[in-house]
Amino acid sequence: MTRRGLFLFAALGIAWGIPYLFIKVAVGELEPGMVVLARAGLAAILLLPLAFFRREVGQVLRRWKPLLAYTIAEIILPWYFLSSAEQRIPSSTAGLLLATVPLAGVAVAFVLGRPERLSLLNWLGLGAGMLGVGILVGFDLAGSDLIGVAEMAVVVVGYAVGPAILARWMADLPGVGVVSLSLAITAVVYIPFVLLTGAWPSTWPSGSVIGAIIVLAVVCSALAFLLMLALVGEIGPVKATTITYVNPAVAIIAGALVLRERVTVWTIVGFAVVLAGSYLVTLKRRTRGPIAAEGPEQAAAAE
Repeated sequence: MTRRGLFLFAALGIAWGIPYLFIKVAVGELEPGMVVLARAGLAAILLLPLAFFRREVGQVLRRWKPLLAYTIAEIILPWYFLSSAEQRIPSSTAGLLLATVPLAGVAVAFVLGRPERLSLLNWLGLGAGMLGVGILVGFDLAGSDLIGVAEMAVVVVGYAVGPAILARWMADLPGVGVVSLSLAITAVVYIPFVLLTGAWPSTWPSGSVIGAIIVLAVVCSALAFLLMLALVGEIGPVKATTITYVNPAVAIIAGALVLRERVTVWTIVGFAVVLAGSYLVTLKRRTRGPIAAEGPEQAAAAE
């Protein structure tokens, strides 16, 4: 890997590893719907001008049906349930649970009629991934936050479905156009939702919360997506998938250092088992060809 590739890899690993920390800060004062609206709206404002300048908006809008389906699966639902879950579970645990997205991707492939032929290592990976989740839920969380875990399950499925839609119906569309319009659609959807549910804040948020929203939108969404495009161009899409195994480690470190979240032995064990499972289940597919998009605070949504 070139020096530029290493820089992009490290920067993207941080950008996709810290969203959980800043979501945790934001939901301390704001409702999940408001967090999604503020994040998506600001990120769309930053990326849409670039998409218009590159003349990508029109060609993406012509395929509005898969665009809408992708937006629902990748941003509208996952971002809300991720923010809601972080009101119940540690940010580091949320990041770890999202490492199971490759496992869900196997199930999504079966549902869409494109099942992968799984090797023994792939099956072992599925088993290890489920075991890792069991360790995190049963020992690290002590089974006390099952609602938060269920909400994370929605996020995981959404992040697995989104790239599948992208790969099957939108693979030839420009990435900046797809993501900027998806963010804009999300913001438009959440405006009435926030107003009708009373999620609009009655008082001005604190400086730390405003800073968290800015980081989520600018760094973890808009900038992260551009970093991902640059990284894929520098080292190729296959090598770029290994960023998936860096993000949870960053989430654990950030949660422990900034939020003083406890890191138990079971956190480390669960982390190792989940990542081993995700690696094994994607081992065969990673050698076949490029990815269309990547799931967490993920590639196309840049979480």
